[in-house]
Amino acid sequence: MIKLLEKLPGTECLKFLHRVIDRVCGRDPLRFHDYSGVWDLAEWLELIEVLSSVFRAAVGKKMSDEEVQQSISELDPSYQEGLLKCLKGRREEIRQALIEKTNAVSSTQLQNFDWQLKLALSSDKISSLQTPLLNLDLDVKENGALKPVSIEMNREELQTLINSLEAANKVVLQLK
Repeated sequence: MIKLLEKLPGTECLKFLHRVIDRVCGRDPLRFHDYSGVWDLAEWLELIEVLSSVFRAAVGKKMSDEEVQQSISELDPSYQEGLLKCLKGRREEIRQALIEKTNAVSSTQLQNFDWQLKLALSSDKISSLQTPLLNLDLDVKENGALKPVSIEMNREELQTLINSLEAANKVVLQLK
């Protein structure tokens, strides 16, 4: 559906692509009224979504120019060149916008951590326990204020935490 871009005259294409990038970066939303003579509403919405996805994927996956060209190969070469020109010029801006959107998911940030491994030898119910426990102290910055958080975990809880952090790391690596 990216082929719909070719309905727009080449002279207007760069301006339109920059406006789509502005939308990706969270500024100046596009208005259908400005382009109602070129596309119908369904085409316009679809084209904006496809172009936004191309820009986000190209920057988020650090695609080379050749990879981007391959993903937009159905476009006329002059339109491909225009899209690549816009992308090259504003790649860093798009990257910053993607990072800000990711960071906006939570206002809480980890500032520091400390851990201690302890061995619980007994409890008030069992005389011989011998259970390893991990004390994890986190310094978390939430809305500008530093807040200490302490967590005590047994082996199973620690393994669950490690698995969750590894899964989160894989997601972050995919975004890079």
